[in-house]
Amino acid sequence: MPPSLRPAPQAAPARPQATPQPAAPTRAHLRVLPDIPPPPTWGQRLMPATVRNALAGLGMWHNPTPQPPSVHLLQTLAVIQHYGNCKSLDFSPTGRVCIRGAQTLLIKTGYATEHTRDQAVSYMQQVLHAAGIDMQFFAWHDLPGTTPEGVHTLMTKAAHRARANGE
Repeated sequence: MPPSLRPAPQAAPARPQATPQPAAPTRAHLRVLPDIPPPPTWGQRLMPATVRNALAGLGMWHNPTPQPPSVHLLQTLAVIQHYGNCKSLDFSPTGRVCIRGAQTLLIKTGYATEHTRDQAVSYMQQVLHAAGIDMQFFAWHDLPGTTPEGVHTLMTKAAHRARANGE
């Protein structure tokens, strides 16, 4: 091979590529939850239910399917993460939501029913009671020491408990 066509020497020898290792099984792999629908958009937030239902009747809108409590809890968490977390108000002036506000938004946009919400609240209360907290979830959420990680843990544990009960 002529010198002009030879590849330039490498400064460092090529490293062998590592073979991917399977991830160690975790508790998350053991409890598989279904995919959650995306959070409602601003358009869905602003559209009154009467208009949404009229458009659905004309075939111009497809109302979402109400979800079971396990999915409702995870979707509530997704709404909080998407729009931001607030305390002491269901909806803040800047559009942030608390747990109860996120649940109200999901009911208003057709992703949940009052019955689903009541079941989800029951599961949240069970998780709080198991942790030794005897207060309503919305009062617990408004406490100064409640962090977003604590809200995430509450919602996830409640969703797993609902899923374990077949809901």
